[in-house]
Amino acid sequence: MSLLMPAGHSRAADAGVNVTIPDFAVSLNGHTVENEYRDYPLLVYCGITYVPMTWYDSRMLGLVSTWSPEDGLHITQSAVTSSYVPNRSERRNASAYKAEVPATAVTINGKTIDNTKEEYPLLSFRDITYFPLTWRFAHDDFGWDYEWSDTGGLSITSRNPQLQTIGLPAYAGENDVALFKGYYYFVETTDKTNRVYRAPQLQPSDKKEIYSYSIETSEGLQKQLSFQIRDDKLWLTYHLGGGIMGHDEFVSIDDDGKAELQHRGYLDFRETPYGTVIVQLGASAFEGGNLYLSPPGQGGTDRKRIGDPQLKYAVGFHGSSSFGAPRNADSLLAVFGDDVYALASRSDSDADKLYKINLKTNKTETIIRSSVNGFRIIDGKLYYIKTEDEALYSSALDGTGERKLSDRAVSWFDGIGGSVFYTTEKESNRFELYRAEPDGEDPLVWETPVAGVQVSNGQLVCRLNENDDYGVVLLDGSGRLQLGVADPISRVLASDDGILLQSARDSSIERIR
Repeated sequence: MSLLMPAGHSRAADAGVNVTIPDFAVSLNGHTVENEYRDYPLLVYCGITYVPMTWYDSRMLGLVSTWSPEDGLHITQSAVTSSYVPNRSERRNASAYKAEVPATAVTINGKTIDNTKEEYPLLSFRDITYFPLTWRFAHDDFGWDYEWSDTGGLSITSRNPQLQTIGLPAYAGENDVALFKGYYYFVETTDKTNRVYRAPQLQPSDKKEIYSYSIETSEGLQKQLSFQIRDDKLWLTYHLGGGIMGHDEFVSIDDDGKAELQHRGYLDFRETPYGTVIVQLGASAFEGGNLYLSPPGQGGTDRKRIGDPQLKYAVGFHGSSSFGAPRNADSLLAVFGDDVYALASRSDSDADKLYKINLKTNKTETIIRSSVNGFRIIDGKLYYIKTEDEALYSSALDGTGERKLSDRAVSWFDGIGGSVFYTTEKESNRFELYRAEPDGEDPLVWETPVAGVQVSNGQLVCRLNENDDYGVVLLDGSGRLQLGVADPISRVLASDDGILLQSARDSSIERIR
């Protein structure tokens, strides 16, 4: 308990003070700190434990430190987190050292302190600021929980969300990973076979194989697959063969882990009360009449053509890919009530219009007569990007009441919390994120350009570029910062429980809890 007792009277500290390496166990947010070979070990001064304010250690504890010659050192509790980084060194630390007491101005959570008059001042060791874990700071200012015992040593737990490394096998990071309804799903490639496993969230080492397939094709070994959450159901999809003669396979995974191949080919699909709507893509889509309805339980084997047979559905003559899918590949087909909304073309001169097909009557109506490059239905309204100016527009579901929402070219958009957000390209692979304001100037939501944005579990998940300070930031429906993740992040993975990430540092899988 003496490690966290409230500080008593103030005294001037010497410029150089004696410190030691803790001879007791210390854990920070459940991570045991191994001080013996740590570049920046924890220190003990006058019976108080000190933690290094490194980039990752401070953010793991929910603190941000900044320094300037004019204002000195500022330490602020903030919405940040980090994984635990051991900072291991090849050299073994001694048991005692000299540290310095910096005379710089110090502000902690907005309160200025005179560091030279503190009984337990901030210290400097190996050019890193060290912070004292006194009761005053740890408990009163930051609200941390702590425990001390003669056997377990000192345990500090901060209140900020934690980045938890998942105990999956190292090979899981070589392919896609998902978390869905209490289970992790991941892949192991053995020889010429992909084996898909699921493991309980609370015991990830207890894996069970649920699906496997050969990855050997005329194009070589095709290892990659992806998991998707569609309409509260988990799917995995993978490609076999070449671009023209190959195909995609779509496998549904039930809640009990049963995996079953449902669709094969170049296609997209949506579930409806009337069955599965399937749009056939690829070269055959250019023949027209490529929209189908498969009755419930038929798995796509017994399907009928719906809509106008002269239309080429989801064929984007403008901004298309090799197989005719619009640039916004997740926004070429939507279902709302009894209606299917789809982009479709009659010819190069009559391309990419938005149509509505009623599933009861099979009546086809033109909703947006301008060429459109991607659309979504958000809160019962249509939002779409026009090809002519690449700006974002909105209208009622019947196409009336059209409003222009942006003066910028839009790369991506989606809705969350009653607001619509969009990105515009600033430079290659760097995008600015804005919130659409129909009656005013669109505010820039995040100052730093992002590499990509997606909506997950009621939050905007913004992945930043590799040279930025943070790997991912989470924003709420108003665009306010919820959390900044200090780790470099390579991918945001499918999850229905928290945010699942892949570290760019070592490809490990991490979860924000």
